[in-house]
Amino acid sequence: MLTLTTLASGSSGNCTLLSDGETHLLLDAGISCRRICTALAALKIAPESLSAVLITHEHSDHISGLATLHKRFQLPIYTSPGTARQLCYRIAALEDVVRPCPPGNSFTAGGLDIETFPISHDAAEPMGFAVSDGNRKAALVTDLGVVTEAVRRGMAGAQLVLVEANHDVEWVRSGPYPYYLKERILGRQGHLSNEDGGALALGAVQSGARTVVLGHLSRENNTPQRAFNAVNAILSAYGPREAGLTLSVAPRDQTGPVYTV
Repeated sequence: MLTLTTLASGSSGNCTLLSDGETHLLLDAGISCRRICTALAALKIAPESLSAVLITHEHSDHISGLATLHKRFQLPIYTSPGTARQLCYRIAALEDVVRPCPPGNSFTAGGLDIETFPISHDAAEPMGFAVSDGNRKAALVTDLGVVTEAVRRGMAGAQLVLVEANHDVEWVRSGPYPYYLKERILGRQGHLSNEDGGALALGAVQSGARTVVLGHLSRENNTPQRAFNAVNAILSAYGPREAGLTLSVAPRDQTGPVYTV
């Protein structure tokens, strides 16, 4: 059994736990170490039992708790070579524990197999992760500018996916946002729209996904209901909803629920 739960990060996907019951992996550390430990305690998991931390990219909202987490628990950190350089530049203490793994490669952490794949985002060398226990697979991608073939391949065959649905295009166009922020959001370099996230979710469903979790929702330019409605419409237009297919939004400010495959 493979489980996924987002911890209490404000954009619902910047700190995620993947586990097979024995191996516990943290994907990104976008909240403080204290909040990570509190969230893990709610799941009855000791922070020192974490096997590794997987980092998608170096933006501060994905690594804010990383330095303290490392200092307390000395966890190995897996990320891309480009992100590793950025992390070690910012946090010198990580030089001996960061383990670079180029996108498109794989490694094992604890009892879980991890595949990496490149993603398009305005960071040094961002990448997504697909985690498998040999029978089940979960794939996680947020912070996408565009959906590429590499992303589709990386997510193919996953029964559970965390995908980004970050903003409502018309809301952003008409909203009171600074020009640079509109350009970043709408310029296909920063984040996926709800519709693009829905297309990614549809591709995952067509390749075997049965649980779709929407994450990385912005407080400023989206709401959970708008994201859910947009993605649900795309999945429903594909055909009658199959039995056992679930779509949900990861909460922003609470830990859980625990999604299981």
